[in-house]
Order: sequence, then C-alpha cells, then structure tokens
Amino acid sequence: MVRKKIDGNRLFVLDTNVLMHDPTALFRFEEHDILIPMVVLEELDAGKKGLSETARNVRQVSRYIDDLMSSAEDGEDPMVNGIHLGALPQIGDITKHGKIYFQIREHTDRLPDSLPSSKADNTILNVALALQEKEPEKTVTLVSKDINLRIKANIVGVHAEDYFNDKVLDDVEQLHTGYYELPNDFWDNHSRDMDSWQEDGHTYYRIKGPLIEDWFTNQCLYHDADHFEAIVRSFENDDAGEPTALIELLTDYRTDSHNVWGITARNREQSYALNLLMDPEIDFVTLQGPAGTGKTLLALAAALEQAIELKRYKEIIVTRVTVSVGEDIGFLPGTEEEKMTPWMGALMDNLEVLAPSDNDEWGAAATHDLLRKWVKVRSLNFMRGRTFLNKIIIIDEAQNLTSKQMKTLITRAGPGTKVVCMGNVAQIDTPYLTETTSGITYVVDRFKNWGHAGHITLQRGERSRLADFASDIL
Repeated sequence: MVRKKIDGNRLFVLDTNVLMHDPTALFRFEEHDILIPMVVLEELDAGKKGLSETARNVRQVSRYIDDLMSSAEDGEDPMVNGIHLGALPQIGDITKHGKIYFQIREHTDRLPDSLPSSKADNTILNVALALQEKEPEKTVTLVSKDINLRIKANIVGVHAEDYFNDKVLDDVEQLHTGYYELPNDFWDNHSRDMDSWQEDGHTYYRIKGPLIEDWFTNQCLYHDADHFEAIVRSFENDDAGEPTALIELLTDYRTDSHNVWGITARNREQSYALNLLMDPEIDFVTLQGPAGTGKTLLALAAALEQAIELKRYKEIIVTRVTVSVGEDIGFLPGTEEEKMTPWMGALMDNLEVLAPSDNDEWGAAATHDLLRKWVKVRSLNFMRGRTFLNKIIIIDEAQNLTSKQMKTLITRAGPGTKVVCMGNVAQIDTPYLTETTSGITYVVDRFKNWGHAGHITLQRGERSRLADFASDIL
C-alpha cells in the first residue's frame, strides 16, 4: 500500500509501543508536533522494570522526557505551550523540530459503546478523536506499531500510520543480494585499457566502464558464458579522473581441492559465501536466505577451519536470540550454556555433519569433544559490555534482532575478531519487526560499501529433495 502524502501542519499522537520500540521516536517527526497521552506515560511506567531491551528503551524515553522538561524556559508553562523538541543539546537545530505536548485533561468519551474507554488502546483513540475536534486546522495522526489499533482508528475516523522511521527499505526485494550477473556484452564494453596481473597466487583485474557505478565493494560478479567469477575489491580514479574497479578472481569452493573442513559448496552462492567467510580481510559477513540453504553449516565449517587448522581465531562464539515459535517452555535449569541448549538445535545438527562419525566410536566421541571445546554457546542477554578478542562470532537467527540490538552485538568485536550474521527475513518471530525493519536488513544495507564487509543471499535449498519440494509446494 502506498502511503498518502499529507501536507500542512500535523500533530502526531504516539502509542506506547512506538516509544518502546525506538526511544528516539520523540525526535523523528521533523517540524511537526507530537502529543503523549497520559495513559502512554502510565504504560511506560509499568514497563520500566527489568533488564530486557524493551525495559531499557522505556527508561531512555523517561530520561529524554525528563531532560525536555528541564529544558523548558523559565516562566513558560510547558503543559500548555509545549516544549521544543530541539531544545536538547544532542538534538541540535531547534528550528528543525516541532513541540511535544502532554495530555493534561480528561476528554469526553467519543468512542462507540462497543469500544470501552477503560482499555488503554481505546483511551489513546479517544484522545486522538478529541484532538481532531480541538485542532481542525491540523492533521491528527495516530502512530502505532499495533495493526489492530490502526484498524480501529481508521474505522472511527482517525488517520493512523505505522512507525516508518526504522524502515530500512520500502521493499525487501530492493535489498542487494551480494552478487551481480554481468551482461553478455560486458567484455566488449569494459576490456578497453584493462590491466590484469597475478600477485601471491591471486589474479587481479583493473577495469573501467559504465557498469562500475552499479557495483558495491566485496560484491561478487559472474559471467556464465565463460565461467568468470570475481569479487570487487576497491574503487579508485585513474590519472584522467575516470572511475576504475579492482576485481579479483574468486576461489571455486565447489571442487574437492578447495573444501573447507570437509565441506564443498553445492552451488554458486555457497561458493561466494565461503569466499567471504574464509577471507581474513573481511571482518563482517551477512548471510541471508531460506531455511536449508546452508547458512549455519557454511559458517561453522569456515569457523572451524580458521580456528583449528589456520589458527586465526582463539575461539568460536555462537549465539542467537531466544524467541520461541510456540509457547514458552518455562524456566530452564543449569549454566548459561545449558540454558541455551534448546535454542541451539541447529548448531548441534550441523556439528554432527562436521564431525565425521565412522565406525570408530571412540574417534567420533573424541572429535565431538574437540569441537565442543572450540565452540562456545553464549546468550545475547550477557553480551553488553563485553569485548571479544581474536574470536569468530556467529549470530544465528539475526532476523529477530532489532537494529539497536544488532549494533550492541557488532560493537562487541575487538581486534582480530570476525562477526558472521545469519538470518531469514521470511521467518521473523519478534513482535513489531518486519522484513524491512529487521536488524539483518539494517546491517546489510548499512555495510554494503565498507571494504571489510560482505553479504550473500543464498537462494537454493540443499537440505534434501523432500525439504526442497515442501518449500516450493506448501
């Protein structure tokens, strides 16, 4: 659905879940005014306790509001005249922000009898209806992450919108895949003044031409006609000021001679992913794709190869957000690693593939013990404040993380650490997150031009013919 553009003065009424989702939402409405209903403050007060991300967001909102109250000029009644949202030093130009108002009186019930005003959502609706009558020259808009509240608002005649500021893209299909198919006439248009050379066993090309502007750093390129596969390493201008790209031939991990911990790629995208995972110059890798495309297996194989065989990393840290698909199973006894065990079924399944289990039971047991020694399972709840040195961090189910949580995790990386994020934006279980606001979508878009980051979208399922058929037909 295309959002209708509304001109003129606007007044936004914010629902509680918007502020719980993004504390900086107070400052995201440019020159327009916002109003906070009293029931929202009550709900914020009820949600401030605890160590969850939501509770931390609520406490930050309260601090912002307290700072705004303190910034009100002497002799000015902030409850009547509002408070300039640009008054805080960290926000900046006061002329680029509107004012914040608070509900200071109870409004007559304007809702149908079928909507009891005792419910918080309906109270917010009632406030929006009253504002429409009081401020006819302004467009009053209710902003909420709650779809049902937006539906009710539209039914009773209140304009309602989702909170769009954390939306990375208008459509997840716009998210770049990490690879680019070269057209058939590519060499005809780009081989002029092309340089090629070999260095330390790698083949490089310096190319100039019209398509270069469409490429990203560490994007994989392929040309089926001549089986050409390369990766974009950097961009620069030549002596004449014309842009050029430095590309390097990729390693083909589909051959047994280039296996990683006994694993070979089964398709082109998996080979691209292994090139990124095995590259010591790439510190941040994101893998996105449906279930069964091999994200976890490739990440673990590359981690084990580099930690145990190549000695690049001292330890492998695996973590994921603990969001249940069904009902919560309740309290889990044991240590941090034991509590995380139910969430790490995918990890254990892939370790069985990576640990050869032949007829020698003792050898298989020894291999499993070795892998468990190197692979440590950690909870997201205890990541804040930590710094990981010379380790490889694998973040599974990253589609269930918010952009703020993703920032918290990635900034834990110290010198010599590599971070791998994996997820499937079609399987989001976190409330109020969508394909376009998911943490993995956020980092893929923000890191796409950094020289030490790479992304691959895996397309083909390689789990089994049954799983592939079920994905297509069900």
